[in-house]
Amino acid sequence: MAVAILLEWPGLTQQQYEQAMKELQLDANPPAGGMFHVAGPMTGGWRIVDVWESAEAFQRFSEERIIPAVTKIGITTQPRVEVYPAHNVYIPATSSIASLGASSLPR
Repeated sequence: MAVAILLEWPGLTQQQYEQAMKELQLDANPPAGGMFHVAGPMTGGWRIVDVWESAEAFQRFSEERIIPAVTKIGITTQPRVEVYPAHNVYIPATSSIASLGASSLPR
């Protein structure tokens, strides 16, 4: 079952987020089961919303790639993670998104 993942990461900066994204190399090596990712600032940190094919796929990616990446670049804070069943995923501009190509970092 698809799931939505909400991560709220107190203390995380845009620079740290972008360093982590570079380390993860999502464009060259997309995560198995990852469907959608969007991130932006929140008061005092960074918020990330993902859609995954399953909670297990996200957990595996977190353990195998996220934790090592953030550890390597020196991020010491932890996110608050919430997992929700995804009843419906609606992305009306799929063709527009696809035409952007690889886009794990802002242009």
